[in-house]
Amino acid sequence: MAEKIIMGKEGKLQVPNNPIIPFIEGDGIGPDIWKASVRVFDAAIKKAYGGSKEIEWLKVLAGEEAFIKTGEWMPLATMQAFKDYLISIKGPLTTPVGGGIRSLNVALRQELDLYVCLRPIKYFEGTPSPMWQPEKVNMTIFRENTEDIYAGIEFMTGTPEAKKLLTFLMKEMDVKKIRFPETTSIGIKPISKEGSERLIRAAIQFAINHKLPSVTLVHKGNIMKYTEGAFKNWGYELAEREFAGEVYTWQQWERTKKESGEAVANEEMKISAIGGKVIIKDAIADNFLQQALLAPQDYSVIATLNLNGDYISDALAAQVGGIGIAPGANINYKTGHAVFEATHGTAPRFANTNTMNPSSVILSGVMMLEYMGWRDAAELITNGVAKTIRNKTVTIDFYNLMKAATLLKTSEFADEVIKNL
Repeated sequence: MAEKIIMGKEGKLQVPNNPIIPFIEGDGIGPDIWKASVRVFDAAIKKAYGGSKEIEWLKVLAGEEAFIKTGEWMPLATMQAFKDYLISIKGPLTTPVGGGIRSLNVALRQELDLYVCLRPIKYFEGTPSPMWQPEKVNMTIFRENTEDIYAGIEFMTGTPEAKKLLTFLMKEMDVKKIRFPETTSIGIKPISKEGSERLIRAAIQFAINHKLPSVTLVHKGNIMKYTEGAFKNWGYELAEREFAGEVYTWQQWERTKKESGEAVANEEMKISAIGGKVIIKDAIADNFLQQALLAPQDYSVIATLNLNGDYISDALAAQVGGIGIAPGANINYKTGHAVFEATHGTAPRFANTNTMNPSSVILSGVMMLEYMGWRDAAELITNGVAKTIRNKTVTIDFYNLMKAATLLKTSEFADEVIKNL
């Protein structure tokens, strides 16, 4: 009998052997890549558990299909299902143009308070990449998902709201840096201590649980000292306060050097002194984007704010083959709510062609299975995708960039992954 996944009193998910999981096929290429992906999920679960575990898939509506059938882009029943069943998965959704809801994805994240956008970036051998050594890229990004630009506080130049705010800033707050007030639009960037801490806490706990070497706080605090600079400072303070004995911060290292009168140490000396703990460090966002190209092996878990995380996620994904194979999740670790999703768009011109790469949804499903604790099935799928790409049996996106590859349809790619589980 199928049952709901629930959050236990001890703060851990309780996943039955036959959980109900809502899914949204998505718009454009969504139905094609979902049909391929769900066959992979079911085959891996069957192979891993011999029929003792099985997902009951519950279709819910959002996006264009929902609008056509119900007149709503995000029906209340869909949002309620995502709340009730905790874990869900979705394909890409269209953002309505010219009014209505600002973004269906943002609406889901805000309504469920999915404060972590989780983006693992890992290279699969054989994947076409612009990098010389893409295998050095292996990072997990924790992007803050509810504040910063996602707060959506903006006023267009010339509106009464913009004029009122500009007048307040210039006359009441004595702000003198607005050069052209008559033509200036205004955006406000809210960053809270609570929002920053819960994101950074999740990143550090992830690094500890997975025995990863470091967490890097990526920020632009050299310019935005009270928002992004505060994010960095709150992160260091939280690490030392809540994870004493499990982590070692760069600030602790600097204090140790100062107290001992030691000269500037090299990287090996730092790691030796830390003794195997998770290293907490920080990087200014523009420099990090450079270092991610020059020395990606120096970074493991990244904790960052919303806009930085948007740029970093896609830039790193490009290094390992593009967002076509980049998985993603939006998670609230306190309530257990999690939405796993394709990170690319709907590509409507390729809808119903059975040609696009389903790997983003497939690998998002891997993340979902890991989150559920079904790691054996997750590992089978990861290995199956890796072998399929290594064999150069790929969809059109990779086929065009490979030599001596075999071109597959979306459904045929799923067949190969299942064969290679």
